[in-house]
Amino acid sequence: MTREYLVVYEKVANNWSAFSPDVPGCGSLGDTLEETRTDMREAMELYLSESAKAGEAIPDASATSIDFTEFDPGHETKHYVVEWLSVSLPQSVTPTRATQAA
Repeated sequence: MTREYLVVYEKVANNWSAFSPDVPGCGSLGDTLEETRTDMREAMELYLSESAKAGEAIPDASATSIDFTEFDPGHETKHYVVEWLSVSLPQSVTPTRATQAA
């Protein structure tokens, strides 16, 4: 089973970073966008797996937009990529109909 989470990638001087508003505290850095995407998927899958093992709820994929002024009020980052990233859910999770990835 998979679920798609909204992910924001930011290009800064020497690398890329990534975060998902639905999975706070989970992020990634990489030299290229593709490396950052791969690392972000792995980080999110590990986070979700560990959350499930601890009996914690798996975050819903509810974000549908990003307010860039919230995390970049000075508009210092000029290059963003925003996408839906498909991640594998732990086997113990049964998503609701509304949160299943198509």
